[in-house]
Amino acid sequence: MPTTSLPSGGPIPVFGLGTWMMGESENKRTDEVAALKLGLDLGATLIDTAEMYGDGEAEEIVGDAIAGRREGLFLVSKVLPENASRKDTVAACERSLKRLRTDRIDLYLLHWRGSTPLQHTLDAFVQLQREGKIRHWGVSNFDTDDMEELLSLPGGDGCATNQVLYNLKRRRVEYDLVPLCRARDIPVMAYSPIEQGRLLGAAALKEVAQRQGTTTAQVALAWLLGRPGTIVIPKATKPDHVRENFGALDLTLSDDDLSVLDRAFPPPQKKYALEML
Repeated sequence: MPTTSLPSGGPIPVFGLGTWMMGESENKRTDEVAALKLGLDLGATLIDTAEMYGDGEAEEIVGDAIAGRREGLFLVSKVLPENASRKDTVAACERSLKRLRTDRIDLYLLHWRGSTPLQHTLDAFVQLQREGKIRHWGVSNFDTDDMEELLSLPGGDGCATNQVLYNLKRRRVEYDLVPLCRARDIPVMAYSPIEQGRLLGAAALKEVAQRQGTTTAQVALAWLLGRPGTIVIPKATKPDHVRENFGALDLTLSDDDLSVLDRAFPPPQKKYALEML
């Protein structure tokens, strides 16, 4: 599995398995666990989840999927902003560890900016690192001003990633947020990389997919995978979709392909507010 580098120099896979909206229906649980297991069988080592997803049920599903195969995996989870005080962050992490049935989380993120002072959350992250309960920490849904504030705090340069909404249709982050992260060697983790499937009927994607002999989902994912320092975490619950997503790792888009996509989905020419889903 290809990797990019964390600010510490350690590797992180550029492709992983998302779990947003998993754990919301007991009837789907078996299929969701099976999809994650298939992804692991195909070579994925990164799984992204959060205490918010399914009110903790997604972490339980991940725990089922990784049972007996924790070594070599890179687990990502997130703490809600209402749990982001020094004390509550530690408690939230303990709950996530219990649901995941593991002794450590590889990357623990603040899910979005709340009212708790960032320094308090950062202090909790440092404590959790010191205790061996998390290996790295980062943030999610932080815009440029949030990142600048974070990086100015004592210890803020320990931020390992920023997970944001990023796909061909949602390129606002490219104006100043992505350049800031790249300048600090902070990978950007792209969630909703195919816009929950809404991108897949776009004419430009169909044109490139036909020329490449591939699918529109693979084109959309390959475009993101081609962006330096970008980690892509598509969610899939059907075996065919899991396998299809992996096909993007073998797809290289040509300059002509990229021009077609840029014309259909132009990069931003000015600053816009960060988007969230």
